Amino acid sequence: MASLTKNPNVNAWVDEMIALTKPDKVVWIDGSDEQLEGLRQEALSTGEMIKMNEELYPGCLYHRTAPNDVARVEDRTFICSEKKEDAGPTNNWMDPNEMWAMLEPMYDGVMKGRTMYVIPYSMGPIGSPLAKVGVELTDSIYVVLNMDIMTRMGTKAFENLGDTSDDFVRGLHSKADVDPEKRYIVQFPEKNTICSINSAYGGNVLLGKKCFALRIASFQGKNEGWMAEHMLILGVQKPDGDIKYITAAFPSACGKTNLAMLIPPEIYTKQGYKVFTVGDDIAWMKQGEDGRLYAINPENGFFGVAPGTNAKSNYNALASTKKNAIFTNVAINLDNMTPWWEGLDKNPPVNAQEWKGANVNGVEYTAKGEKLAHPNSRFTAPAENCPCISPEFNNPQGVPISAIIFGGRREKTTPLVYQSFDWTHGTYIGSAVSSETTAAATGAVGVLRHDPMAMKPFIGYNVGDYWNHWLEMGEKLGENAPKIFNVNWFKKDENGNFMWPGFGDNMRVLDWIIKRCEGKVDAQETPIGYLPKPEDLNVEGLDISAEQVDALLAVDKDLWADEIKEMRRYYDEDIAGKGGRIPAALYEELDKLEKRFGG
Repeated sequence: MASLTKNPNVNAWVDEMIALTKPDKVVWIDGSDEQLEGLRQEALSTGEMIKMNEELYPGCLYHRTAPNDVARVEDRTFICSEKKEDAGPTNNWMDPNEMWAMLEPMYDGVMKGRTMYVIPYSMGPIGSPLAKVGVELTDSIYVVLNMDIMTRMGTKAFENLGDTSDDFVRGLHSKADVDPEKRYIVQFPEKNTICSINSAYGGNVLLGKKCFALRIASFQGKNEGWMAEHMLILGVQKPDGDIKYITAAFPSACGKTNLAMLIPPEIYTKQGYKVFTVGDDIAWMKQGEDGRLYAINPENGFFGVAPGTNAKSNYNALASTKKNAIFTNVAINLDNMTPWWEGLDKNPPVNAQEWKGANVNGVEYTAKGEKLAHPNSRFTAPAENCPCISPEFNNPQGVPISAIIFGGRREKTTPLVYQSFDWTHGTYIGSAVSSETTAAATGAVGVLRHDPMAMKPFIGYNVGDYWNHWLEMGEKLGENAPKIFNVNWFKKDENGNFMWPGFGDNMRVLDWIIKRCEGKVDAQETPIGYLPKPEDLNVEGLDISAEQVDALLAVDKDLWADEIKEMRRYYDEDIAGKGGRIPAALYEELDKLEKRFGG
């Protein structure tokens, strides 16, 4: 099949990879409905995909991966920068030449007897000055059909690249034998190249997602003066029609998707407030001509965790899955061919097929403590399905950001919400993002896990240089820089109960944040930053006493002394002690924080 582009850089690389992997057939993906429908039918005929109920879930498909291939593999993920110190302490590193010497024989002839699909795709709206082009070569129809949902895929993607540019990200993927011992997800930042082999699961093989949109793009952003962040983007429309846009970064299990698709409580909807989703996972941000920071969602769909998603926890996410979606490793209700997972409802199907493919009585199976759906089972859903998708979703210029929020899961130390004193202090707060483990994560509960800017697994270069890039962006933005906040929905009382209702009621905190951005409310200055005055936090209609509000906003000196001590240990041992180049300004922020507590 003839190439879809005249670009010699693309064509030369594709030819080189064809010669290496030796596919029987090469198909260039033009993104047409006709071509995609042909691929769907092929996947259904071979059993790679299963069709869901066409009346209840029109256009939806089901896929299961090998039981050894169900999640991202951080220990098999590498940043192969030219110099080891440029990968820094948060990444696995190997010399790029050594890595390629190991990978090349694995790719040699790996696609014999298979078809290579050449996928051109755009991260970000076609024509956007913030968008970037990628080309992924794969031997998986699953990848093609998912990339169609997650990116702007097909011939149109080449419009952004043109006929001469070399500024595209090369992605080579083969499922090979799905051998976990030979599984590698490798980023070569200086070469704009990603290699993935021996996996057929989501985040390891949809190379536009974490591999490009964060690991490679964070490195591009550093070099080109913009930011690629693991952040949701939402818009809050006020009763007067004005919309304020906010980005937010949280480690996993901290309610990121729920916040991105928040439904305001009745007290706000009655007044005319609305929340719009621009993105649920990744934000690319660049300074606009007016000096402000603008964000796009580089993705075109949602790759969400299914278990726990239901009409109550996240109505909008669930609604997004109802048509043209792909379900991976969930269970199937065989009576009506619909997807099911733990937390969808309280009625496991009797006639069920669990995620590995066995037919079981779902009620008995779950009663024994078995899971019908894998805990990391997923849905890939088009963003356009989301009931609250922003009208600005495809705006090539992006949306102007007023506030950046960090958050984690902390039982005691961190108050419900506070604002940084300035951008540099806000960067320190981002570097200090951490979460206490829940029972689901490991055996030990309450262990502090550091996850700076919720980006730890995704920073494509030295974490210290990444923090320095944040500081440089702050200097560039100056007075136009968004205000930075920290939230904690997970504070507990002495009986171990959550003190804040969370979910839709987090709108109350967003309300205060927006008022702070507009200069409409004052705040109380504390050693950690600006906190709401209790009377400025709207708790109308909540069963929360004045004492409980005080407790939610409390700053405990002893707990913060422990926090400061832990941050010094983290900076010194985990980052600087292992080759992280921490900017002096962040150490100064830590010193200032200690001084403000009288230390």
